[in-house]
Amino acid sequence: MDQQKHNIGFHLRLDPSDFEPAAISEKESLVAMRESVSFWKEGMTRFRRNKIAMISLIMIIIFMLGAFVIPSFYPYSYEQMDKESSNLMPMQYSQAEHERMANGESVFPHIMGTDQLGRDTMIRLLMGSRISLLVGIIASGIILVIGSIYGSIAGYFGGYVDMLMMRLVDIIYTVPDILIIILLQVTLKNPLEKLSYSSPAFSWINKVGVSLICIFVVFSLLYWVGMARIVRGQVLALKQQEYVIAARALGASGSRIIRKHLLTNCIGTLTITTTLQIPSSIFTESFLSFLGIGVAAPMPSLGSMASDALSGIWSYPHRLVSAAVMISLIILSFNLLGDGLRDAFDPKLKQE
Repeated sequence: MDQQKHNIGFHLRLDPSDFEPAAISEKESLVAMRESVSFWKEGMTRFRRNKIAMISLIMIIIFMLGAFVIPSFYPYSYEQMDKESSNLMPMQYSQAEHERMANGESVFPHIMGTDQLGRDTMIRLLMGSRISLLVGIIASGIILVIGSIYGSIAGYFGGYVDMLMMRLVDIIYTVPDILIIILLQVTLKNPLEKLSYSSPAFSWINKVGVSLICIFVVFSLLYWVGMARIVRGQVLALKQQEYVIAARALGASGSRIIRKHLLTNCIGTLTITTTLQIPSSIFTESFLSFLGIGVAAPMPSLGSMASDALSGIWSYPHRLVSAAVMISLIILSFNLLGDGLRDAFDPKLKQE
């Protein structure tokens, strides 16, 4: 028994040195966690490691500079016609331009040649890229706003509200968009033209064209349903989280919870989906312009340029090839950029 008491006392004996403050080197050796970073910082770090996505981002910046900066100081205008310079091959001069050069005058070359009306193909290609990029960005912004609001309301309130709103989405999915664009174009053409002539504030309608306005209207009416479904699914998962329940218990209104808590935590998904929507919008506009129901002449579009080039495809194939390659590169760059953003910001794909 005495031996047992002795052992117990031995095990309970404390060493005062065990309670001395740890040295800095000892603290550093015990640090096992990495530095805390925000969601966006970590996502951007992952994004920068993706070489394909970075190359796509650089390509998009180049397209933006070419479409929005170069035309401001390019010596030719997209609507400038010169019958003597019609159907020129790339880097070729007309007879009149050769005479001007012989007289010592400096003449800027037609880098991509000219079309059948003597308009410089290069500047029209840049302006067509501007139209396609603007349509893609503006249309995706419209889809983002309408789809996120509609989907978040349906997901947050649920029940009969969700059922009725989603049945409306199912109905909209069945509506043929091309038919709606044609019907709107026929219906709105005369009222919009009268409006543009009656007030100087609406003179931009003639320059943009009724067809392009109809395309934006159709994007607003029909193309937001995919975004709405994605946002609804995200909100259904997030509204059961503790911070949402706590905000509801504290008396926060539904609109505040949607704005401050639900949509804020969906920002990564919204960014990815919007980026992937841009090439889809660009392709739709190019396709409609190719059919002749897109932008109004003389405003160029990559689709309308490809359509015009079909008449001289055997004699001047570079016109069709240049427009088709530009459309393909823009759409491919945005698709690869969207894939890179999805890999970087989707939490389900984290490897570490």
